[in-house]
Amino acid sequence: MPSSDPSGQLAEQLLRLTRRMHRAQKRHLEPLGLTPAQSRLLRTVTYFPEPPRMADLAQRLEVVPRAVTTLVDALEARGSVRRVPDPANRRVIRIELTDEGRATLNALRRARREAAEDILAPLSADQREVLRGLLADLVDGPGRGDLHHPGHHG
Repeated sequence: MPSSDPSGQLAEQLLRLTRRMHRAQKRHLEPLGLTPAQSRLLRTVTYFPEPPRMADLAQRLEVVPRAVTTLVDALEARGSVRRVPDPANRRVIRIELTDEGRATLNALRRARREAAEDILAPLSADQREVLRGLLADLVDGPGRGDLHHPGHHG
């Protein structure tokens, strides 16, 4: 990529880094027997203050409800989540983590840290601190509101 296009070069580097991170995470996830989509759903369940409905998960993950059903079925089969009726409306089903699901989530967090460590290994502690600050600026920056709208995660 020509150096006369620093933004394009930066975009390409970010894309390559994201792909490397995904590959590293996938390597660390394999022993857990989880797909990236299943691990994402498991993490997403914890974003809600109470067990979410399937529709809540579909909206948060920006997928169709049928995709959530498939993921929940697979995670329920392995004992990571369970469907529970909503106490206020028995027809509404909520998804809650089981103890097994919490243990899997902890293993998942370890795997993600190890994947990040693989990527960050060449950086010194000072460089990591600079990167942490830069990433915080980008993540918490002015465009942050776009994260909740489909199509903005490219």
